[in-house]
Amino acid sequence: MASESTGAAFTRRGFLGLGAAAAATTMLAACSGGSGGSAASDDDIEKAMKKGGSITWWTWTPQAKKQLAAFEKAYPKVKVKLRNVGSGGTQYTKLSNAIKAGSGAPDVAQIEYFALPQFVLAKSLVELSDFGFGSLKKLYANGTWDSVNVNGGLYGLPQDYGPMAYFYNKTVYDKYGISVPTTWDEFVAAAKKLHAANPKLYLLNDAGDPGFTTSMIWQAGGRPFKVDGTTVTVDLQDSGTKKWTSTWDQLVEGKLLNQTTAWTDAWYAQLGNGEIASVVTGSWMPGILETSVAQASGQWRVAPIPTYDGTPANAANGGSSHAVLKQGKNQTLAAGFLKWLCANTTSTRIFREQGGFPSTKSDLSASAWLSDAPAYFGGQKINKVLADASDSVLSGWQYLPYQQYANSVYSDAMSASYSNNTSLNPGLQAWQKAIVSYGNKQGFKVTGK
Repeated sequence: MASESTGAAFTRRGFLGLGAAAAATTMLAACSGGSGGSAASDDDIEKAMKKGGSITWWTWTPQAKKQLAAFEKAYPKVKVKLRNVGSGGTQYTKLSNAIKAGSGAPDVAQIEYFALPQFVLAKSLVELSDFGFGSLKKLYANGTWDSVNVNGGLYGLPQDYGPMAYFYNKTVYDKYGISVPTTWDEFVAAAKKLHAANPKLYLLNDAGDPGFTTSMIWQAGGRPFKVDGTTVTVDLQDSGTKKWTSTWDQLVEGKLLNQTTAWTDAWYAQLGNGEIASVVTGSWMPGILETSVAQASGQWRVAPIPTYDGTPANAANGGSSHAVLKQGKNQTLAAGFLKWLCANTTSTRIFREQGGFPSTKSDLSASAWLSDAPAYFGGQKINKVLADASDSVLSGWQYLPYQQYANSVYSDAMSASYSNNTSLNPGLQAWQKAIVSYGNKQGFKVTGK
């Protein structure tokens, strides 16, 4: 799988099942830019690593066991208890409960970028600048560093990444004379052409998904969520959002989108038989196609995501950081493990070689990785396309400090637009109303524009 590809993709859907009460356990009204803890030098960290001790690590990445074996070989006195307590929302619920109870949290935990702010606001994470980790910024690709900096503090280190890319079934495209679109206008025209030629076929599937929606708004230049501590502004009708809906409404209203629920057996079957000819999603997707759509081996290819004017512009979808929990008894040792996990070249190489989509520049430029030409993708050097995709991710995106809750009520607001094939803007306005109301009830100062 690519990156923790199934984790990044499937857990995004799992978040929708997380109830408001569970999500709210970490949404505290107080917020600060740093932990105020005492600083520790590289020497302090190295001494702690050589002295040893025990820490607990929560993650669902399939690469974890091999990374851990390499770590414990390098630091035999450090014992890391690896636990997979569930992916995404399942882990976050357990983590929130442990934080609320005051015990039971791990020393280090995997937290996806969109979920990080809520744990920062709970004051449950160690501010990593106290360990001098701010100097690691130069190691990471565009966008990832922004994702782990919240309210002026550094609260995680990036591990994997999900710059958006365009995956397409070349066999279907060739059969119906479809050119790979470079702009969204070309995409709309191609969607019309394919569906007219064969009404069973669709260029893309979209039944309404909060992660996809926010990524598409991000790519269009929208910045609907602005967060300054506990002060939040929501504007799901800003210029970038309307740029996206002006394009997407043509597809929704024209009944040009397949509406099979994504990540289901039926969806995979349609990707395999050509009924859905493209997927626009994070760069962790290749592994999912190879394992879950094996019958289409040799047919799929990868291209850059279309843009609005031909100028490279991208967004991310998915991706995870790892963070140190304040509840841990040995934060210096935990920080040392975190630094090794996400910044040591041995660890990041293992992650990449085991199918992870890396966030580190050195791995994104590794010649062996860039030259890989999977047979599934017809021998295309797909990683070159995906690495280039990371270079054009637009900066300045922010998630809500209660994004899990916002995602959980997305379908309530948006389902009518998709099922009735009507404009998405009324649904987005309803979603905004729910987001604003909930945030204010949780102690945030939320304003809707």
